[in-house]
Amino acid sequence: MSTWIAVALVCAATLLVGALGLRLSRTTSDFYVASRMVSPRWNASAIGGEYISGASFLGVAGLIFATGSDMLWYSIGYTAGYLVLLALVAAPLRRSGAYTLPDFAQIRLRSAGVRRVTAVLVVGIGWLYLLPQFLGAGLALRTATGAPGWVGTAIAVLVVVANVTAGGMRSVTFVQAFQYWLKLTAIALPVVLLLIAWHSDGSPSPASVPGSAWSEPLSGGDHPVYRTYSLLLALLFGTMGLPHVLVRLYTNPDGRAARRTVLSVIALLGAFYLFPPVYGALGRIYAGDLLDSPDSMMLLLPGRMLGEPWGDLATALLTAGAFAAFLSTSSGLTISVAGVLSQDLLRGRFRTSVSGFRVGAALAVLVPATLSLLGVRTGLADTVTLAFALAASTFCPLLVLGIWWRGLTRAGALAGLVVGGLLASAAVLLTVSGAVSSGWPAALLGQPAAWTVPSAFLVMVVVSLRTRRTPGVNTIMVRLHAPEALDLNRGDHPTPP
Repeated sequence: MSTWIAVALVCAATLLVGALGLRLSRTTSDFYVASRMVSPRWNASAIGGEYISGASFLGVAGLIFATGSDMLWYSIGYTAGYLVLLALVAAPLRRSGAYTLPDFAQIRLRSAGVRRVTAVLVVGIGWLYLLPQFLGAGLALRTATGAPGWVGTAIAVLVVVANVTAGGMRSVTFVQAFQYWLKLTAIALPVVLLLIAWHSDGSPSPASVPGSAWSEPLSGGDHPVYRTYSLLLALLFGTMGLPHVLVRLYTNPDGRAARRTVLSVIALLGAFYLFPPVYGALGRIYAGDLLDSPDSMMLLLPGRMLGEPWGDLATALLTAGAFAAFLSTSSGLTISVAGVLSQDLLRGRFRTSVSGFRVGAALAVLVPATLSLLGVRTGLADTVTLAFALAASTFCPLLVLGIWWRGLTRAGALAGLVVGGLLASAAVLLTVSGAVSSGWPAALLGQPAAWTVPSAFLVMVVVSLRTRRTPGVNTIMVRLHAPEALDLNRGDHPTPP
């Protein structure tokens, strides 16, 4: 019962906080980018709220528990990716004046073809990232209460659609900032109780539990060195290509505020990722029989270590935090996909842009929600990692070369996006389908970023060198890199497609 109450409170708080944003959402700019008036501290909390997904809250602890110390790279990579974003993308992207990634592609390359391909990739990455959120919501509620998996999925879908369609980005900003601190509290407080219980009963360290290779780096699976480097490449460069992360930079007042936002995010994420490894280590001692269902370990661990009522209360708090993770990340993804759908696929079909945005939000959740209800099952962190690899193989080259190299052409960008997208998508489909399970093929397809990202960069550069440069590129580069103190027209309203 305590778990149901906790989930109900999280959903109610989400809707109530979103209602505050609804009172302030009046214009199209409010719905898409919160009128570009979000302060760095508030925006950093919102990014932390949407970035810490179910894969972070449950999946990272589950991977460390099941696989060992190699999985600590997830926590490091998820956080360090913002250093790359800070150095290469944050301020110029905000200065572009875009609403969405397709907007940026059109501003930089003035190509409807590149815009359409970018829009398709945004939707594909968003759906691939949304699927584990809805699956995780069903898993969390089923593990904690025994309810059918579809119940948790349905609750998450309804709350997300209600929040996004009611107030757009402004509502979601308030909700995600609130949910970051809820998630940090939910994961931190039970750790204190669990560590006290572990210290009190004199249990051994995780390294002394049978299967000690768990604590040794690079000791498990096929080709662990390759997998580690490819994973880090996906996480470091995939972060800058995640649509729901990038759309947040558009909400800052200027490029300097965007940089300050990203710097604050690094601190907030660093604080959160201190805790999943503790759950993974304690799970090796007290929940070794759950290795076949690692994503549920974190929710079941308090019941094994703590007596009544503390075990139930800790489980309820963790379930509430996990549910907040699914809701906040799903909201950010829905915003980014809805913005692209409404501008590129539904434009002109509705009386107002806000109406198109609301329909786009409903369509954004339809496909992943249907797949989750049809019984598609994937590991939370594994699926999210593949989404990172797809983003790193497409948007990372587009943004880095588009921002820092005048020589990028329409043909080069289009060729690189298509090649990187096809290679990464093929790897995703073959991995999820289980077509290969061991050896080099499994390593290369399971962690494809090490070869898909260089391939996309190479194709963009080679084709660009052989084709004509985009007209007016010097003016665009000045717009991206000139300080805000200069009186320039930065095109805050991008040219319609």
